[in-house]
Amino acid sequence: MRQYKIAFIGLGSIGKRHFNNVCTFLEERGDFYEIDLYRSNLLHELPQEIVEKAHQQILYETPVADGLVYDVVFITNPTSMHYDTIRKFIGHAKSFFIEKPIFDSTDVDESILDSLKGIPAYVACPLRYNPVLQYVKNHIDYNKAIAVRAISSSYLPDWRPGQDYRKCYSAHREMGGGVGIDLIHEWDYLTHFFGMPSKVFSIQDQISSLEITSDDIAIYIAKTKTATIELHLDYFGRKTLRSMDLFLPEDTIHCDIAGGTIHYLKEGKEIVLNAERNSFQLAEIKHFFDIIDGKIENDSDVRHAYQVLKLTRGII
Repeated sequence: MRQYKIAFIGLGSIGKRHFNNVCTFLEERGDFYEIDLYRSNLLHELPQEIVEKAHQQILYETPVADGLVYDVVFITNPTSMHYDTIRKFIGHAKSFFIEKPIFDSTDVDESILDSLKGIPAYVACPLRYNPVLQYVKNHIDYNKAIAVRAISSSYLPDWRPGQDYRKCYSAHREMGGGVGIDLIHEWDYLTHFFGMPSKVFSIQDQISSLEITSDDIAIYIAKTKTATIELHLDYFGRKTLRSMDLFLPEDTIHCDIAGGTIHYLKEGKEIVLNAERNSFQLAEIKHFFDIIDGKIENDSDVRHAYQVLKLTRGII
């Protein structure tokens, strides 16, 4: 049984989800917690269940109190604020959970990564815990793949029901939006399986009729030590597609991440899995606490996350 002092920086949709999952996980484990909420605007109302569980709400612009050190700081505010937020809370955190992507630009002072040495600083990668990708990790000899083809295609206006897509950060380049960086999950799991590529070529542009200033398509061709990788990302696909095809010597395996199925195309075998979104995001919270409790190594540190960010820009 432990007591955690936690700060959440930003309470948008993903921040609320992480907040609820953290509370659920710690309560089920029998631990105690005290959570401070740092918010850019205290006038925006939060759901009552969050208000009741929070210790206090603090205006983000308020300096962090001298001597105040949190066991965990969750950075879940807009990507464009991550760099400054990390700088603000260094010295006030024993560990960080940073929502992906780590920054909105590769044009940053990289010494900030060195300043995080010695403490667990984990960058979110929840898609790794999707049951389909967990099946690939545990049951398929994916290192035998000589070619990999992946896609994530969906319609941006459908992403956030009830919200004007033109006002969300995804629609605005200056806020860190753009399909290449927004769907950084794909490069994260691909590099997790196959390592960093030695070559990459990309096309990134805004080509649809969506009213946005950010790129709505990103296409990559890459080469690792063992395989070629093709990756297609877009904001305009009217039918959601999220999958990975593995071309192995003995079979071609279609991994439907969105649909929760694995198809061995030659053998004709199908595996059906539970792909409910929150189940793997809750699994990631458990994984993160195992890291900060010293039970496992940090497998998504800031250096790796920064390399993946550069990769989304077509930079090796």
